[in-house]
Amino acid sequence: MLTARRRVMTITAAILGGSLVMTACGGSGGGSSSDAKTLRLWHYEGPDSAMGVAWNEAIKEFEAKHPGVKVKFEEKGFEQIQKTAPMILNSSDAPDIMEYNKGNATAGQLSKQGLLTDLTPEVTRRGWDKKLSAGVATTSRYDADGVMGSGKWYGLPNYAEYTMVYYNKDLFKKYKIAEPKTFDQLTAAMDAFVKKGVTPLANAGAEYMAQQYLYQLALSRADRSWVDKFELYKGRTDFHDAAWTYGATTFADWVKKGYISKKSTSTKAEDAGVSFIQGKSPILFSGSWWYGRFQKEATFDWDSSLWPGSQLTPGSGGNLWVVPKNAKNKQLAYDFIDITMSKKIQNLLGNKGGVPVAADTGAITDPKSRELISGFNTVSKRDGLAFYPDWPVNGFYDVLVSETQKLMTGSEKPGAYLDALQQAYDKGAPKQ
Repeated sequence: MLTARRRVMTITAAILGGSLVMTACGGSGGGSSSDAKTLRLWHYEGPDSAMGVAWNEAIKEFEAKHPGVKVKFEEKGFEQIQKTAPMILNSSDAPDIMEYNKGNATAGQLSKQGLLTDLTPEVTRRGWDKKLSAGVATTSRYDADGVMGSGKWYGLPNYAEYTMVYYNKDLFKKYKIAEPKTFDQLTAAMDAFVKKGVTPLANAGAEYMAQQYLYQLALSRADRSWVDKFELYKGRTDFHDAAWTYGATTFADWVKKGYISKKSTSTKAEDAGVSFIQGKSPILFSGSWWYGRFQKEATFDWDSSLWPGSQLTPGSGGNLWVVPKNAKNKQLAYDFIDITMSKKIQNLLGNKGGVPVAADTGAITDPKSRELISGFNTVSKRDGLAFYPDWPVNGFYDVLVSETQKLMTGSEKPGAYLDALQQAYDKGAPKQ
């Protein structure tokens, strides 16, 4: 979203501090740590989310290990960082460390512009690369053109994410509809809900959710080479191929059949998530970033599963910790990243409903959390992380939102929709 995670979240600002003098240690391009009294940190995770809880604990751990240094956590929102990052990072007001969205159009673009610090020496020295699977590490590295998958390390995720189908088991029981295990059973269940006057799928046309439904449908007819062409430019992407055509036509058909409400064209992701939490929607297809919140807020019996009938699903390593080129306290930033990669913080993240990348699996005691991590391991082992549809080129997210909305309202047919995507993609992608 989005990339991932593509949702607007704001957080309460917190300033935590200490008063003792810190032991000197050499800075890496950012001056000596003995002169640094503040680590400026930006991120946009909700305080009750798995990441928010884990990173608050990491702040405490950091300050305990760095007497005399305080962490100044500055309140930001996802869209705020997304829109202002290039300007802020090119100024003297850049933070020391920040969470930033991964992918060619975001972190890749900043790395290409020379606004991010090359983390490769620290990654090697601290062994972070050995803690990440190949699929998760893909979004950490960018070449000279800002294309992910190779080159220098410009960011590091300390969690992962993937998409899944969430089911309100109580609604399925109420309407005497069997929970689906196959794709055919899923469509049969949606037909049954429609006949009973219930819109089966929670959706958000104004943000990332609608385009991810369509992308998942396309992925169900695709393979790894298809993803690599689209995301990594390893060959030409044809938006009128069998997979994209199936995705667009099936999505439009689902709107016509009432699986997806036309009224959701202007709905935001938060509204869709809340409709599921409030027990109004029997099914939601979205990311693991909702999982911890559903654990905490949903009062009904629910379950989740991978999209039936597909080896691929949207997902990746989580958003990245990046260190701006103009950061004043880079060594402290590296130390903070290291703490978020520790077993203690990784285990906490896992038990709070996140997907850790370096946890002790035996330390994850919550049953629901273990199911979540098991699902990710299944996807990861089969190389099924297909990233997100808006990643390949700069500005593609906005194109996907507006064009998918037109597809939902019926003002645009699948063929014209795919034409628009092809034009925007070809304009931004490197020439083949």
